[in-house]
Amino acid sequence: MNKGFIESFFGYIGRVCIFLGAIIVKLYYLPRSFRLILEQIVHMGIASMPIVIFTSFFAGMVTAYQAAFQAGEYMPDAYLGMAVAKAFMIELAPLLTGLIVAGRVSSSLAAEIGTMRVTEQIDALESLAIDPIRYLAMPRFIAGIIVLPLLTGLSLFVAFFGGGICSIFIFDVKPIVYIEGLRMQYYPHELWGGLLKAFCFGFVISLMGTYYGFMTEGGAEGVGKAATKAVVSASILLLFFDLFIAWIVF
Repeated sequence: MNKGFIESFFGYIGRVCIFLGAIIVKLYYLPRSFRLILEQIVHMGIASMPIVIFTSFFAGMVTAYQAAFQAGEYMPDAYLGMAVAKAFMIELAPLLTGLIVAGRVSSSLAAEIGTMRVTEQIDALESLAIDPIRYLAMPRFIAGIIVLPLLTGLSLFVAFFGGGICSIFIFDVKPIVYIEGLRMQYYPHELWGGLLKAFCFGFVISLMGTYYGFMTEGGAEGVGKAATKAVVSASILLLFFDLFIAWIVF
């Protein structure tokens, strides 16, 4: 393997870890940053709810439809609910939500902070004795960790509803049978494993967005590149953590 690639790869990991360490150090100022964190929760979470609801609803319908189509007459009606519950608790709810939010939030964070970097607004904050890591990066980092599990829970309920609509109105499954199917073979670690994935995804999305924002250089073109790199890096890391956590938990 190319030596230059190895050095570049580990250098990149080192820079990200140093940036993460700088954010963690600023957690001491968490109580003073409550308003900033709340603003970012609104920006990341409430503004992302429509696309999460829309995607989860139709994904739930498709999952129920495919389960019924593949199993056909060999599967009891209650198993439609179980198929939707298992698929979304373990995998689809955290991953779909993570990828949606990564596309929307990582690029937004990188573009916003990157624009501040290239227009020297971050330098202006430093000249006013305001730490840009504490003021810009830390609130967004904490907000991402809080928002992703909440959006994942919302995605779960909406997907269950969408799967129920498909099962009841297309396959004539009784509502009580579908609801009982959601509860069949439920294991708590499946739900908590999915929420753990969402927690890690929020960590990755906010970290990549803020990191590439602070590393932006080169004017407007650099801002566009930073936004693209943030989304690509966050999406790849989401898939890596998805596999890693699934291997540990399940």
